[in-house]
Amino acid sequence: MKITIAHLYPDLMNMYGDRGNVIVLAKRCQWRNIEVEVKNIYLGEKFDAEKYDLIFMGGGQDKEQRLVAKDFQKVKGESIKKAAQKGVVILGICGGYQLFGHYYKTQKGDKIPGIGILDVYTKAGPQRMIGNAIIKSSLQLKTYSLKLNTLVGFENHSGQTFLGKRAKPLGFVEVGYGNNGKDRTEGAIQNNVFGTYLHGSFLPKNPHFADYLISLAISQRYGPIDLQPLDDEIEIKAHQAALKIARKKKTLHL
Repeated sequence: MKITIAHLYPDLMNMYGDRGNVIVLAKRCQWRNIEVEVKNIYLGEKFDAEKYDLIFMGGGQDKEQRLVAKDFQKVKGESIKKAAQKGVVILGICGGYQLFGHYYKTQKGDKIPGIGILDVYTKAGPQRMIGNAIIKSSLQLKTYSLKLNTLVGFENHSGQTFLGKRAKPLGFVEVGYGNNGKDRTEGAIQNNVFGTYLHGSFLPKNPHFADYLISLAISQRYGPIDLQPLDDEIEIKAHQAALKIARKKKTLHL
């Protein structure tokens, strides 16, 4: 088996080491003898939706998001929409999450357009939402013979994201701010498109969610499959340590 991963704008959208998410996806495939190819996609390059099983984009600041938004509108947006409609697995972190929605409205009132593969919109808020976060997910996640419903990470954003009717939250806040600091939701899911504000990098701290994405991607190409278990003792200890640290300073910012 083989999957191909598209890493969108790795030079622009890589806040807080977001490329670590791609490294985790690739390594967890390789450890299972699943062939994986990672293709970096830059500004101005055309995007062929037929080639990819999984698409990733990290976070960036307003300047970088404006560049990416223009490239989406002129070059890649329609192809990425087609990929989403086909069921290609897509993950956006922070700025990537925002641009997968309908728009991001800045403090000055400018709207940076997204491509609408997630039914969400974002507007700049009056404060930055910073800190370790824990969310409870309703997804069926498991690794190392354990079932885990927690996802951990570090959030740092002023954007407040609100979900429309077609998007469901990735999870609900136990510790932290989440999408907007108001409704306890964090992230979004729509078909096989996922968005979250969790950096850290996100997937190294949450190998069970990485496996969930890999399983979805492989199933889209080859049909339903159970992934070979990995010895995730160290990864789970890291996850549990992140839980402990966040809960020690437990503050529900609502």
